[in-house]
Amino acid sequence: MTQFRVSEAARLLGVSDDTVRRWVTAGTLESVRDGAGRQVIAGAELAARARAIAVLPEDPGGTESSARNRFVGLVTEIVLDTVMAQVELQCGPHRIVSLMSSEAVRDLGLEVGSLAVAVVKATMVIVEVPREQQ
Repeated sequence: MTQFRVSEAARLLGVSDDTVRRWVTAGTLESVRDGAGRQVIAGAELAARARAIAVLPEDPGGTESSARNRFVGLVTEIVLDTVMAQVELQCGPHRIVSLMSSEAVRDLGLEVGSLAVAVVKATMVIVEVPREQQ
């Protein structure tokens, strides 16, 4: 069973160590002691908590789509040349980078600070794990 120390759990959830400890004390997050006596949280328990606290901004599009991977965020950078553009969005803790035509950037009215939705429709997703987990 995969286990994470409090500091690792906090980093993965994007909260402070103290927040994780408060959740444990309140019974919101279950922990155990490992063989070395350190407080650890089971990976499955941590995954459930991550899902529970994930709050996404409302998608402003109001459209139906087959794409399930939609990331609402703010445009943080645009690198524009004559033909192509690189648009960077910050969607919660995720940085999303898109390459598109400069014409599309102009047509969408994108600028730093704009609200935008990154839609990812992929038939192949690569999943990697740290070497020590294998």
